[in-house]
Amino acid sequence: MTHYITRRQACILGAGLLASAANLALTCCAKTDDKTADTSSSNLQGSISLAGSTSMEKMCEALSEGFMETYPNVRVSVEYTGSSAGIESLTSGLCNIANSSRELSQAEKSSGIVGNVVALDGIAVIVNKANTCTSITKSQLKQIFTRSITSWSDVGGADAAIVVIGRENASGTRSAFEELVDVKNSCVYAQELDSTGAVLAKVASTPGAIGYISLDALSDSVNALVLDGVAPTADTIASQQYPLVRPFIMATKGAVSEQSALVQAWFSYIESDEGIQIIQRAGVMPAKSNTADATAQ
Repeated sequence: MTHYITRRQACILGAGLLASAANLALTCCAKTDDKTADTSSSNLQGSISLAGSTSMEKMCEALSEGFMETYPNVRVSVEYTGSSAGIESLTSGLCNIANSSRELSQAEKSSGIVGNVVALDGIAVIVNKANTCTSITKSQLKQIFTRSITSWSDVGGADAAIVVIGRENASGTRSAFEELVDVKNSCVYAQELDSTGAVLAKVASTPGAIGYISLDALSDSVNALVLDGVAPTADTIASQQYPLVRPFIMATKGAVSEQSALVQAWFSYIESDEGIQIIQRAGVMPAKSNTADATAQ
């Protein structure tokens, strides 16, 4: 037997179908939004590898930790091998990003390496805690590292020999320091050490010692000298009043926009409010334009 519905029943049924369709549409929209959120956070997965500057360790470790908290399915691995070694690893395809605490050479730029400046760092000139000398000029610093000045008494300190401590030849800190002080290939070192921490420890334990380290590695185990009347601080680095300011670079093969989604997410994180705060807490100054490829030209 055929059953017919009344006009009133049809209206009720139609209203019900419309309500169901509306609920379904809302549910679909909600799921789409959730999926978008997952794609930008928990759904991002894989690994990123960085290698290079030991001076950038404090900043890079903090950024890595924050990035992996934001993206739980991503693993960030970093090797602190020195700036030049990091760039070699990038060129050889052994890492995604090279950390460099010096400017890229023209040869490196010509090979397609792009220097993305993420922060500005000051190079602190450090002395042993017992040293009574607190301030020197940049000219005196040059004379100390070329051994034209060999006693602290010549720069207002005690009558004690100056022990010059430096980094190994492949160090980005050494390259930047020697370029800024105009002592490239003319420094006379008592010892050449392979890490920022080693220089810090050696100066702290050696009376009469002088060395250089990244400002973000500075501790109360040593004293930082005032240069040309300017102390190394976050403010004097940001304004570049302090004489020894250098870039912290995260180099890539090609522009950031040409990299994988993971690497692009890494640079986006660095530019985020959270990333900027992490860089500041690490004791360095965020670059005005983190991925401006400032050293590519």
